[in-house]
Amino acid sequence: MTKGFFPKLAAGNIRKNGKTYVPYMISSIITVAMYYIICSLAVNPGLTDMMGAEPLTYMLNLGTWIVAIFSVIFLFYTSSFIIKRRKREFGLYNILGMEKLHIAVTMGWESLITAAVSIGAGLILGIALDKVMYMFFLKIMEASVPLGFFVSADVIFKAITLFAVIFFLIFLNSVRQISLAKPIELIRASGEGEKEPKTKIVMAVLGALFLGAGYYIALTTKNPLEAFILFFVAAICVIIGTYLLFTAGSIALLKALRKNKRFYYKKNHFISVSGMIYRMKQNAAGLANICILSTMVLVMISTTSSMMVGMNDTLAARYPNDLSLYGFYGIDDDAIEDVKALQREEGISVKDEMDYRFLSFSAIQDGDEFTAVDDTGNLNRVGKVAGLVFVPLEDYNASMGENESLENGEVLVYANRDDYGYSEMKVGDETFSVKETVDEFMGNGITAANVANTYFVVTGDMDVIEELYEYQRGIYGDAGSEIRHYYGFNTDASEEEQIEFYNDMSTIGLSESKAEGRIGFIGLYGGFFFIGVFLGALFIMATVLIIYYKQISEGYEDKGRFEIMQKVGLSRSEVKSSIRSQVLTVFFLPLVTAGIHTAVAFPILKDLLAVLNFTNVKLYLIATAVCYLVFAAMYVIVYIFTSRTYYRIVKR
Repeated sequence: MTKGFFPKLAAGNIRKNGKTYVPYMISSIITVAMYYIICSLAVNPGLTDMMGAEPLTYMLNLGTWIVAIFSVIFLFYTSSFIIKRRKREFGLYNILGMEKLHIAVTMGWESLITAAVSIGAGLILGIALDKVMYMFFLKIMEASVPLGFFVSADVIFKAITLFAVIFFLIFLNSVRQISLAKPIELIRASGEGEKEPKTKIVMAVLGALFLGAGYYIALTTKNPLEAFILFFVAAICVIIGTYLLFTAGSIALLKALRKNKRFYYKKNHFISVSGMIYRMKQNAAGLANICILSTMVLVMISTTSSMMVGMNDTLAARYPNDLSLYGFYGIDDDAIEDVKALQREEGISVKDEMDYRFLSFSAIQDGDEFTAVDDTGNLNRVGKVAGLVFVPLEDYNASMGENESLENGEVLVYANRDDYGYSEMKVGDETFSVKETVDEFMGNGITAANVANTYFVVTGDMDVIEELYEYQRGIYGDAGSEIRHYYGFNTDASEEEQIEFYNDMSTIGLSESKAEGRIGFIGLYGGFFFIGVFLGALFIMATVLIIYYKQISEGYEDKGRFEIMQKVGLSRSEVKSSIRSQVLTVFFLPLVTAGIHTAVAFPILKDLLAVLNFTNVKLYLIATAVCYLVFAAMYVIVYIFTSRTYYRIVKR
């Protein structure tokens, strides 16, 4: 063979298969670019000078791993479409005398060209867009944009190494498939669908069980701590259940319809059911992937966007006052006077002062009974742990501007999450009668950060609180809580002045500043939002490409079926109508299923967001609905464009 034969043949093959190679290379270029961008952001020296840099860096480093793992799975999966379409071509090469070694060399050159173009163009695109993404990131973080252009040689080397390995492994996998198959098998492979599993009923039942288990966990988990632990279990169950039901459950259902003679032996039903069985056999894995990716996009963007929009409400709940001091009752009482002296000394404005004593500790809740147990951290007790905060009536009335009165043994109760629906409250040996459940309570930032259900209890006087103090100290020992003294106030000072005053106040005692906390919130919530949008865009690209390849695959499969159905007596319009209805049903099944998954996940995600102090359920509901409608509109647009390619193939 002449010199340069294989490179020329490989380049020609890529050109001839442009409909499959061009989208694959474009998606590879975008994947490389996005990997470079997130890695570059993670090591950008500008982040180290920002407040809240630690959570930001952690989020971005986590994102680099997610993108890397996604790149491996995504590129392997999409390459499988190309190798399936080209098996017939390689089989003909083999029959015409080309040895499999020569085919492997050709495939090697194709892989080399694809890798070189994808990695090279991807890095150029990534470097070009890196500054834009960095500016967008700083905009989210409310930070100033510095001059200059950052390019990391280490990140470039890291990206080249990762994707070179991925493309090399894809090449080895493709060669393995070609070398192990006979020429006649290769010729037939492009027209064959995946074989139906022999144990379809078993797989369908398992799929229903896994999906049911995931749904059950999502719908019945109420405690935020349990949600944090069980969310990933539920997600894995739903993913497994989705794959099994799309692969086997759909076929089992359609075959059951086929056995119903009254239903099946009608022209429309006969064509539709038989065609649907065929389509589900061919595309079950692809449809399941589209469904899972769509669900991930909806969940990530809806949760992170609602967190970002509702950040100020969450910040207000976590920091009820601009500046706060948490002292020890009977020990740090003078600290409050020291803070007031500091206020006068620095001339900072003061308003909305709040001053009260409280005792806070955790207990195991069983109905209206609360028991201090020294293993509340035990995972078996996670869902039963509750926080109790006791405040004397005198301080409650003074802070809230109320004039409540309590008889001996009566209490007022406020629940920060779940309603308290009992007439009594038993804490250790003490039994209280709940006079009223109140709708508002003075804020307490430290207890607001508690992810467990917390009940704020107003008692008659400090004697009751001191008895409860002795009770929990007897159980927890030195790890027990002390009676604290909270002093907080708001101010008209600027955030810079507040942070400066906070630094001085911190020398007096345990202090908090809303302005200081806001920086951390922006770092955490902004990081989540950026990662959510970034990964959402990546997953949308993957969804679009899988849909495109699915349409191409179905186009080539339906071309022959289209001709056969006309030969047996159906008109062209009837055949086209039948195939269109099947395509629409199968095409939009992942979108509908993703909507159901997202709706069922809403309760557990709501509780999971409570771990991050986000409790605005209405905002999250609106964000979820808007995200689904926007995604559905995008999904329809993708269908319209890709279906044109499908019909062009079928009509040839």
